[in-house]
Amino acid sequence: MHLYYLPIAVVLYMATFHFWRKLQKRPPTPFLCLPVIGHFWLVTFPLAECLAKLAERYGPIVYLEFGWTRSLAVCSASAVEECLSKNDVAFCNRPHRILIGKYAGNNFTSINFAPYGPHWRNLRRIAAVELLSSHRLQSLSGIHIRADEVRLLVQRLYSKVIAGSDTESKSKVVDMRPELFDMAMSVMTRLIFGKRYQGLQANSAKKLEKMVETFFGFANVVHFGDFIPYLRWLDWGKERRLQKFKQDRDALMRDLIEEYIMEMKVKDCHSENNDDSTVKVKPMLQVLLELQQSQPEYYKDEIIFSILLDLLVGGSDSSATTIEWAFSLLLNHPEVLKKAHTEIENHVGHDRLLAESDLKSLPYVQCIIKETLRMYPPNPTLFPHESSKDCIVGGYLIPQGTSLDVNIWAIQNDPNIWGDPQNFRPERFDGVEGYRIGFKMMPFGSGRRICPGEGLAIRVLSLAIGSLIQCFEWERIDDQLVDMNKVPDLFMHKIVPLQARVAPRHGAITKLLTKI
Repeated sequence: MHLYYLPIAVVLYMATFHFWRKLQKRPPTPFLCLPVIGHFWLVTFPLAECLAKLAERYGPIVYLEFGWTRSLAVCSASAVEECLSKNDVAFCNRPHRILIGKYAGNNFTSINFAPYGPHWRNLRRIAAVELLSSHRLQSLSGIHIRADEVRLLVQRLYSKVIAGSDTESKSKVVDMRPELFDMAMSVMTRLIFGKRYQGLQANSAKKLEKMVETFFGFANVVHFGDFIPYLRWLDWGKERRLQKFKQDRDALMRDLIEEYIMEMKVKDCHSENNDDSTVKVKPMLQVLLELQQSQPEYYKDEIIFSILLDLLVGGSDSSATTIEWAFSLLLNHPEVLKKAHTEIENHVGHDRLLAESDLKSLPYVQCIIKETLRMYPPNPTLFPHESSKDCIVGGYLIPQGTSLDVNIWAIQNDPNIWGDPQNFRPERFDGVEGYRIGFKMMPFGSGRRICPGEGLAIRVLSLAIGSLIQCFEWERIDDQLVDMNKVPDLFMHKIVPLQARVAPRHGAITKLLTKI
């Protein structure tokens, strides 16, 4: 008989909490917040699209509860500006409950997972000033690395296209994803270790690829204990795999560092016998090792390992994925591809390969990249922030410890801002400077937690996309449009890897490619 009262008790529980939140001036929230699981029953993937649908119903600021965790989903430019400008310091923390932060983030001490404070500010300074500064990116060494890896990408595609062909103009179907990943990873390994991705010893290249793949696999998995602490035991298997991931990462990084140190000793011996006055920018690892020598108690091995992981993960996958989305869009819109090639042909011609110094004179290529990042930002909800104190957003009280999910995908696809946002139209960025437009366009985030690798990413994207358009003709493999479906997870990956029919554009470029 008493069981009849259970539904009544549940309804009263939910109604009481609903009106209690209203009295506390909390943002709009879905009424049905179930005991223990909260609003988990509403979640679908891709998460950005799920949060956008909730915003259509409840407004651009939605308050959600996931187990013990309070979450603020923000889907408007004005609300994001309040969070990441007016309340930037308040929302500069990271959630300190995420299982992946404990292991991949070296117990929340890496630049991605560390809370706001002196330690994070120091890591941020190292990344922005010592490792990814404009000086380093603009140095002859940095430009040479990017240009060299793009040339090698072009050469690999050229070799695949003409291999076994009777005529050099014959096109071939090429699987683009591994080629793009190889290029992006090689840029990062050369900047970090001073050598190409495929030039690493033993099975290090395969292990690096596996490490990046595993990281994203863990980042896309829901860990129940992150939201409901007493259910942490359900994540026992996942935690064991994360422990194994950390052990493998540390072992791989230690091997790569030892390999680098041994090679530096050999080079030092040779340099004593040779007068080499060429000035080169130090690899990023060399900078970190020198910092470790001067402050060994602070720059421990684990700190260096986590910095290297952040650089490799952030610099490889996002660049390769964005180029894959860009060419998927171009293949579905051949008129845009033709216009971009005409711009390159008029400015660069076909007697030489496109250089990084040409990019400022190719505004339409930049428009293509901006439009791609608008439609398919690599991290559509950014990495979660967390409030370190009570603050006001949109007139609502946001309590300390609330997770913040900034839905940049929803903002960058808002028809009230962009007009026909589902249509690929690079012309909308004509005359627009930069890749951040207030808080309406911010594919790399904003505020103190903005991605420090934005400058490097733009240079790699621009040079790679421009060079591939210059050197090759691109067509779909059949009459069907390229599949643009997204993997239903937290990041912006294509379900179907891009395949394209590729052919060298003309004899002049072919002659240049054979000399690379």
